Amino acid sequence: MRGFMKAVSERPPQSEKKLRRKPLLGKAIVPLCVASFFLGLVFSSRKDLLPSANLRKTTSISRESRISLFPHDYEHKRRLDVTNEVTKTLEAIQSLDKSVSSLELELAVARASRSGPGSLKSMASMKRLQKAFVVIGINTAFSSKKRRHSLRETWVPRGDKLRRLEEEKGIVIRFVIGHSATPGGVLDRAIDAEDGETKDFLRLDHVEGYHELSSKTRLYFSTAVATWDADFYVKVDDDVHVNLGMLASKLANYRTRPRVYIGCMKSGLVLSRKGLKYHEPEFWKFGEEGNKYFRHATGQIYAISKDLAAYISINAPILHRYANEDVSLGAWLIGLEVEHVDDKSMCCGTPPVGYANRWRG
Repeated sequence: MRGFMKAVSERPPQSEKKLRRKPLLGKAIVPLCVASFFLGLVFSSRKDLLPSANLRKTTSISRESRISLFPHDYEHKRRLDVTNEVTKTLEAIQSLDKSVSSLELELAVARASRSGPGSLKSMASMKRLQKAFVVIGINTAFSSKKRRHSLRETWVPRGDKLRRLEEEKGIVIRFVIGHSATPGGVLDRAIDAEDGETKDFLRLDHVEGYHELSSKTRLYFSTAVATWDADFYVKVDDDVHVNLGMLASKLANYRTRPRVYIGCMKSGLVLSRKGLKYHEPEFWKFGEEGNKYFRHATGQIYAISKDLAAYISINAPILHRYANEDVSLGAWLIGLEVEHVDDKSMCCGTPPVGYANRWRG
């Protein structure tokens, strides 16, 4: 019993056990608090980090937007700059083209001044050139007095009427002729007398002859350019009757175009056989026998603009002459940037209402 009591007495009471465990719980709270504190720091840090990441993402997006927009703005600005530069360049080219055309005309005047009696004698006198709308040169010969008389009775004014036509309408009309093989002979004196009465001739330093028509045409344009500052230069044969009003109206439609070649365009056969009227000695240049010429205006009447007349004058020494003058003119122009106008109303043989009507006299 005593042993049992002793054993019982030696066992600690239950309350004492509980009291002894409390310090352990107190010690455990401290680490838990510390752990909780650190966990709170971790969670709070992650929450703080998320807005920062979103901010960086937003900033990155805005930068990407700016980067993506910047090339567009730059490209647009670059295109505007290029467009402005192109516009300035085109304006400069147009201005240069006008200057070149002016210089070419001056050169044409200078060269033509050495060609014939009706030409200018110095570059200084170039500024005194008579302004005109169109110069009409009527190709004539010593034997064509009756034809000239017929034209004066129909569409070529005389005396004061001819001068008023030049002053009021800017239409200059002249019979174009050179001199005979013996200058100062009977034929030349007859033309001098006729010119003294009518004053409607343009004399060329050229020996007249049927086979020299290409040379005469070339010299006519050179001399006309050196004498009149016109928009157009027309060549017409002395057996063609012209409706001046309709011709002037037609040419006015092309006044703003720099290089125009107007006429009844054709492409006839190249005649290789000798003895024929329009025989072409250089027929072999146009290909095989039976070939046709390139397209060109018939020789009875055609018109060219000022730039083309100046071009002929400037390059006269190297412009090749074929047997037929209309073919020669077509050859001089076919390799250039020229507007060919095929006007069927300028074809001879059309009804009188047309621009030209060939005279069968």
